Amino acid sequence: MQAILLSREEVARRAKQLYESEIRKQVEVEENIGKMVIIDIETGDYEVDETGLKAARNLSAKHPYARLFGICIGYNVAASLGGVMERVSK
Repeated sequence: MQAILLSREEVARRAKQLYESEIRKQVEVEENIGKMVIIDIETGDYEVDETGLKAARNLSAKHPYARLFGICIGYNVAASLGGVMERVSK
């Protein structure tokens, strides 16, 4: 399958839409807070792990041309450089 060219903004929009509509209610539990969920924006497949690296490798193995996007569960940013990460309220 050939990759479809999408802007970074479109990839992010689709991933956030999938997360809010389908994935959040399944993964946003206390033991997953702070972990990364990696989402394949074309299939809706996702995986969760501590850093997102293993999840991204697993999804890439299933779908080599996948457009992947990572979200830090329970937060509105994936990392903080010199600042404080604040939890998103449930």
